[in-house]
Amino acid sequence: MNAPLAGIRIVEVGHMLAGPYCAMMLADLGAEIIKIESPPHGDIGRTVSPHDIGDHNAYFASLNRNKKSVMLDLASKEGQADLARIVKSSQALITNLRPSAIRKLGLTYDALKQHNRALVCVSLTGYGLEGRYSDNPAYDYIIQALTGVMALTGDPSAPPTKAGYSAVDNSAGLVAAIGLLAKIVQGQGGQVDVAMYDVMLSQLNYLAGAVLNANERMERIPDSSHPYIVPAQVFCTAKGWLALFITHDNFWKKFCTEIGRPEWVEAPKFATMAQRRENREFVVSQIGDILQTKPAKEWVQRLQPLGVVAAEIITLSDALSSDIAASRSLVTPLGDGSLPLRAIASPIKFTDFTPTYDLPPLLNQHSTEILGKVG
Repeated sequence: MNAPLAGIRIVEVGHMLAGPYCAMMLADLGAEIIKIESPPHGDIGRTVSPHDIGDHNAYFASLNRNKKSVMLDLASKEGQADLARIVKSSQALITNLRPSAIRKLGLTYDALKQHNRALVCVSLTGYGLEGRYSDNPAYDYIIQALTGVMALTGDPSAPPTKAGYSAVDNSAGLVAAIGLLAKIVQGQGGQVDVAMYDVMLSQLNYLAGAVLNANERMERIPDSSHPYIVPAQVFCTAKGWLALFITHDNFWKKFCTEIGRPEWVEAPKFATMAQRRENREFVVSQIGDILQTKPAKEWVQRLQPLGVVAAEIITLSDALSSDIAASRSLVTPLGDGSLPLRAIASPIKFTDFTPTYDLPPLLNQHSTEILGKVG
């Protein structure tokens, strides 16, 4: 009961990623999540992954732990009546259906306030609950394409590239959780409208600011380079790739001394951040020649003790088995450990509360508990 959100009941009418991720983050903090799934198969996410572990789909399990499943046909009178019963005792509802479906199924505050005026309704959509673009198809890939994210990602000589994970869905889920909690703290019900499109433009902050206020043309720079900081990019080494990020001139001095180029500390083109930025191509080529003489691991071992930010680029598999992940207890079993089903733990840590991680619910597993009936 010392969980931060203990006593908070939230209804989730979601599928795939953004809505379920939002609800799962809140479930990890102690909220009771009632996941409403449509017949006959429930959340599409239950069948996305080719990998099943026992009765659980790996994709679905990664987004739906600590929840309760109730199957309702919200297009029916009976389903709407059951939804009304559930929201009467709930603090919030999250949905990431299309706006037309949200309105048709009565999942807005205007439709549900008759049952609970204190209810917070969160719509998590592509382009907003209202407006001329509201019902356009919206997936993570599409939003990355339409907000400039793909155009900013990858090598300039290669095609535009998406982020290596579902950046839009995950970011929108977190923003939706913030909006939901803000309204609960405010203490009154209402509608929260979160659009994936808005979230991604917001996260382009300083890049968008440069376009809006300085008429800069933001384009891809080779080797994942930062637009203003030099060197801050990926370098090829004798073995492996090195991510190097030197943010100010004090670290630059340490770096130059360690790699055997102390003359660069005061040299024209090298000495200051502004000079390095103005002479990016030359500076980067000189650094690259030196870094190619040693493996990435060795450079990290030499530079990190000096405070210079450097890391070897590793795979996800290596990251999950790393000492850092272990030290943060980030890989956790789901349930009692009887199934070989693991997940990433909550990224939010408290001194007086540690989440538990239950298995994801089976379809309609909690109908009797929540509604007092089966089916």
